[in-house]
Amino acid sequence: MKKSKKIWALFLAAVLIFTVVGCSSNETAGGDDTTTGTEDFKVGVIHIGDPAEGAGYTFAHDQGIVQMQQALGLSDAQIIRKNNIADGDAVATRTAIEECIEEGSKIIFGTSWGYMDTMEEMAEEYPDIVFSHASGYKSNGKNFNNYFGRIYEARYLSGVAAGLKTETNKIGYVAAMGQDNSEVTGGINAFAMGVESVNPDAKIYVKVTNTWFDPTLEGQAAEALLDLGADVITQHQDTTAPQLAAQSRGVWSVGYNSDMTKDAPKAHLTAPIWNWGVYYTQAAKAVMEGTWTAENYFGGMAEGMVDISPLSENCAEGTGEKIDEAKAKIVDGSFKVFEGELYDNQGNKVCEEGQVLTDGEITGAMNWYYRNVIVE
Repeated sequence: MKKSKKIWALFLAAVLIFTVVGCSSNETAGGDDTTTGTEDFKVGVIHIGDPAEGAGYTFAHDQGIVQMQQALGLSDAQIIRKNNIADGDAVATRTAIEECIEEGSKIIFGTSWGYMDTMEEMAEEYPDIVFSHASGYKSNGKNFNNYFGRIYEARYLSGVAAGLKTETNKIGYVAAMGQDNSEVTGGINAFAMGVESVNPDAKIYVKVTNTWFDPTLEGQAAEALLDLGADVITQHQDTTAPQLAAQSRGVWSVGYNSDMTKDAPKAHLTAPIWNWGVYYTQAAKAVMEGTWTAENYFGGMAEGMVDISPLSENCAEGTGEKIDEAKAKIVDGSFKVFEGELYDNQGNKVCEEGQVLTDGEITGAMNWYYRNVIVE
């Protein structure tokens, strides 16, 4: 993938090719035969936070935008960013999208869950603009799709690191949303299964904040879990607050979205991370060429969409070998995280022997916690 990106960027620079921006069928955005030069092509992106903070969810997304920009040879002026747009504020979301359109964006990426409904509405109002939404489930088959990935694969591997490190067998998990949110719940379960694979005695204690981005609440939730005796803290949140709480108490942590070692060097073990540039480059390139279709995207470790950050020196001995072994099986397809006989924490069988849960079930219908998960 990296090699193909470089070839594409050199190709653009060498021959200054002009590309066609979407037009022809009900599967692609646009309704005319106009041609847009590369220098006129603009990309809009709506962020819930500020990438300048240098860690977490928004930072990871924006790193993907930067990768796309470099791969396609776009200038800074061709990237229209709208930062700190609260995803629960439909008016602010609409305003940000309208500004992206007014400034010439041909494709707009909405990087947070709560933008979904507004983007769906505006896709109908602006049929010549491509709207692409992260982490949701809606699409219209024309100019609006969603994109996400198998982050649960990386979660599983990070659980291996946590399971090998804990001494109290209590691991704290600061969760953005409760059991009814399958994205968060799937991540918790995959992490818990990774822990169990190397340490069947450990338990995962979950504390829900009901927010995606609130450093104060995230820090307080982490402190509460530490007070229970957790000696490893992980999270499905957008900031480094849980990592900092763990470091301040002299215990360990597993981050999320980006490598958080620099933020909590004495605590951090590893982190499930996103390589969003894989999708952003593919999608923007397709719009430039007029080949974009409204298919939803769901990439995994094999596609380079997700991974874990390099293991820190804080990890237990043997962690690298265990993770490498599991990762190789995930990448070659010989191991699926959610397969075989599985039970929830109420004793119910949720997956049969020989069965593999689909991505749709994992991301849209996983409303149960794995057997070693306890809710606080």
